[in-house]
Amino acid sequence: MHRKHMLSTILLVTAIFSLLAGSAFGGAQEIKARMADRLPVIMDLKQKGIVGENNLGLLEFVGAAQEKADVVAAENADRKKVYEAIARKQGTTADLVGRRRAMQLHKIARPGEWIQDAGGKWRKK
Repeated sequence: MHRKHMLSTILLVTAIFSLLAGSAFGGAQEIKARMADRLPVIMDLKQKGIVGENNLGLLEFVGAAQEKADVVAAENADRKKVYEAIARKQGTTADLVGRRRAMQLHKIARPGEWIQDAGGKWRKK
């Protein structure tokens, strides 16, 4: 199941970057590589219940533990860059792109992972 979830996540990340193909988004390949490198650490943090996916399409700590805060911060910074590039291409806002991405991430979240609903309430899937 873990491998299937990782494949789903990788496919989703690839789909996001395909939206950027042909755009003036410099550094897309570097961001994609960094995100792929961080994925196992992020999945581990989710499995441990340390981070969850918030309703803005970003990772957020759900408890007092702040394990791998540097990885979480780097992931969120790259996600924001991607959301901004997609927003420019689609003529919308990065906030809306992030919220849409949050819905996708919530659908593929594994049982037991933390997700935040549109109203800001956290729950385990």
